[in-house]
Amino acid sequence: MPATDQQRIPVQTVLSIAGSDPSGGAGVQADLKTFAVIGVYGGAVITSLTVQNTMGVRSITPLAPELVKEQITEVLNDLDVSHVKIGMVGSAATAIAINTALDDFQGEVIYDPVMKATSGKLLVEDDSLAALTEHLVARATVLTPNIPELFQLVGQNGTELTETEAAAILFKRCPNLKALALTGGHGPAESTTVTDYLFLHQGDNAPPSRHHQNHPKIPTANSHGTGCTFAAAFAAYHQQTESYLKAFEHSISFMAKIIRHSAPYLIGRGNGPLLHHLFPDAKE
Repeated sequence: MPATDQQRIPVQTVLSIAGSDPSGGAGVQADLKTFAVIGVYGGAVITSLTVQNTMGVRSITPLAPELVKEQITEVLNDLDVSHVKIGMVGSAATAIAINTALDDFQGEVIYDPVMKATSGKLLVEDDSLAALTEHLVARATVLTPNIPELFQLVGQNGTELTETEAAAILFKRCPNLKALALTGGHGPAESTTVTDYLFLHQGDNAPPSRHHQNHPKIPTANSHGTGCTFAAAFAAYHQQTESYLKAFEHSISFMAKIIRHSAPYLIGRGNGPLLHHLFPDAKE
């Protein structure tokens, strides 16, 4: 006999809003794999279609902004979405459409402000950075940039500001922002250690608190989609723990395990993807 609605167990959703990667390594494909292996339910709204493989991005076709907005609206009207993770947006008009669709959303918004693919190809239009900042950075409760993206967001470079000073600028500019997880994989090539930082907002008149995790750099040819995967993991672990610090720590551990277990494998002829499906075997 089927269970009644009162007997069925409610399930919360993490919604990915990002581009599609047909090679499966990044974008909504990476996000959904990450949600699944961590153990949360994921939905996906596609912003752009890409033509790419492990050797690079050939072209990007943004979907109509109204279509992106309608996808978001339909999911929010039906599923119990607690977290929204935003990745590649593609255009200023799409950023505005996403912001409008999220007007009444009260949950967490984790934004990975991806500007370039691993291959170096720009993933946003030249005139879109201001719109991304105005409509999505300002909307986010959590940002997950790498070091170059952090300084690009504040309009400075690493010789003028420290990471802590740049984080403080973003907290001051963005009243919704509560946490900034800074991934350190773009550090010096010769370094054998990676340091990731979490900055937490402590109030308008206080500097952000800073937490960090050091871990060995893992030699690998499979790093396609690491930024997408980290941000998706942060969203999933925050849903489970309701703690920015625990989400950060769990995500760092998750990435270390999945990068290490993916390193021996060959997929494609370029920068290979992470093998998310290996994570259950990597749990300790």
